[in-house]
Amino acid sequence: MNSNSFAGAPHAHDQDSVPRLMGAVLLAILPATLYGLFLFGWPAFNLLTITVLVGLVCEAGCLWLAGRPIRPGVMDGSALLTGVLLALSLPPWAPWWIGAIGAGFAVVVGKQVFGGTGQNIFNPAMLARVMLLVSFPVEMTTWLTPHPWWSGTSPGWLEGWLITLGHFSATDGVTGATILGYARTELGMNHSLAQILAGHYQASAAALGWTGGSLGETAEWLVLLGGLWLLRRRVITWHIPVGMLGAVLVLASGFHLLDPQRFADPVLHLLSGGLMLGAFFIATDPVTSPISSLGQIVFGVGCGVLVYIIRTWGGYPEGVAFAVVLMNAATPVIDHYIRPRAYGRTWSGKPRPVPARAKQPPLARKSGVDARD
Repeated sequence: MNSNSFAGAPHAHDQDSVPRLMGAVLLAILPATLYGLFLFGWPAFNLLTITVLVGLVCEAGCLWLAGRPIRPGVMDGSALLTGVLLALSLPPWAPWWIGAIGAGFAVVVGKQVFGGTGQNIFNPAMLARVMLLVSFPVEMTTWLTPHPWWSGTSPGWLEGWLITLGHFSATDGVTGATILGYARTELGMNHSLAQILAGHYQASAAALGWTGGSLGETAEWLVLLGGLWLLRRRVITWHIPVGMLGAVLVLASGFHLLDPQRFADPVLHLLSGGLMLGAFFIATDPVTSPISSLGQIVFGVGCGVLVYIIRTWGGYPEGVAFAVVLMNAATPVIDHYIRPRAYGRTWSGKPRPVPARAKQPPLARKSGVDARD
């Protein structure tokens, strides 16, 4: 049969593929990841290795059990990206079993039970982070101050593995709450923000990543640059990041103007926690976010509003993971009510007028000769 005889609805072709998209995202997040590893040393490197390896093994195991090809599924980069994003959301010196349980949960429960790549409802990495945070609150809230490799306070390779395996606990001298957690605790004791932030927070240090937190909370400027590069490559669109960051910016500015001693300023919110990482690398997951541009703006604004509400009045000082997962659940509703325009039709559903040039035979269009001449 001649393949040229096939015809039908318009077919759109694109050179992008799952491995290419995953590779672009991994490349964009690589500088921030390397910077985080540099700040937190061997234990962070070990944790990243564990989440990636466990994610790949679980992916291969699920594909084998399902009787599907293993190599294409493992090599498409989706499990690798899930492992990296999960590691970026964990405390850098978390024990090995936190990374292993989280990666296994992300791939098996967050992805494969729904059918695998492209079928999952929730972002796998954020679903795993929520599960870990609810199940193991102590291990998931033990944060560190930066200990760069050159400083001499960073553990060596063997000591790093002892920390990862749980034989050596982080001491009080190297642990400390994130600024969001610290501010939340102190606000509960009726201290003013001016008293709380004095000596504990500098916007420049937060922007450069010189602050306690997960790997993904450091080097906001590198995360931002990676996100802008994804926008330039058209791997993601601006709708979700702008909606999410804009919602936090507007809410934080408004409440800060009302009571600056009670509500943190927008700069602190934008430069703290995983907001920047979530806006560019997590909420933009094409599988779990709406299809239409307007729907993506609604989705992003919803994420931003939830982040601010959780951070300000919720039970956790950081709300990116909860916000993304909750809005993932709302994605089918958004897609139901905000549908993209059908090809060839107007927003009201009526057929669009066909341009006169499109009615010409292909050869006439190519040569620029008007068929009516």
